[in-house]
Amino acid sequence: MFLLGTILNVLLIIGGGICGLFGRRMMKPRIQETLTKAMGLCVMFVGIGGTMEKMLSLQDGNLASGGTMMMVISFAVGSLFGEAADIEGLIGRFGIWIRQKTGNAGDRTFVDAFVTASLTVCIGAMAVVGAIQDGIYGDYSTLLLKGVLDAVIICVMTASMGKGCIFSAVPVALFQGTITLCARLLQPFMTERALSNLSFTGSMLIFCVGVNLIWEKKLKVANMLPAIIAAVVIGNIM
Repeated sequence: MFLLGTILNVLLIIGGGICGLFGRRMMKPRIQETLTKAMGLCVMFVGIGGTMEKMLSLQDGNLASGGTMMMVISFAVGSLFGEAADIEGLIGRFGIWIRQKTGNAGDRTFVDAFVTASLTVCIGAMAVVGAIQDGIYGDYSTLLLKGVLDAVIICVMTASMGKGCIFSAVPVALFQGTITLCARLLQPFMTERALSNLSFTGSMLIFCVGVNLIWEKKLKVANMLPAIIAAVVIGNIM
């Protein structure tokens, strides 16, 4: 079945979110706040781990770092384009539209929960690689694994931040579905170097999401998203 991987991923996110919503009703506000901070800490270390994996290597028995220039160029160029397009604002307005259409206009935390959860489950190499595998080979195993991980993440995030997290399933469907449909066109550009760069920058963005969960929106992560595209381009020309 075409797009099966994305469909399963979306269903798992919704299922995890519903479980988290029921759990939220039994939690006091202070427990929800502590859970949000704990989730932020976990997300930060997921980002740190992914970044270090791509940045550090063993050379003659010693640790050496690499990819610094790619990182600087990608984030400089990506942030410039992202800020000019105001991606953060676009996603926020999309969240407001969803809030109104779903009858949640009175939920003041809806948009922040939606944006934070969407960035957490959309960023990363698994989303891109899994969608391409699904589109070309009909292999949905990577997206199924991602869906299970997303279900756990969204369950906890919904319990701590609210029902807006459940609707992160919408951008996941749009993002991964589009990549699956365009998989044959994207495949030649997804070289080993490009995928490594994508994972590198994606992990850094995941770390930034964790920072925002703990310190309440210090970084405009969405406006840095084009850094991923810049990293893939650099991987194809350098």
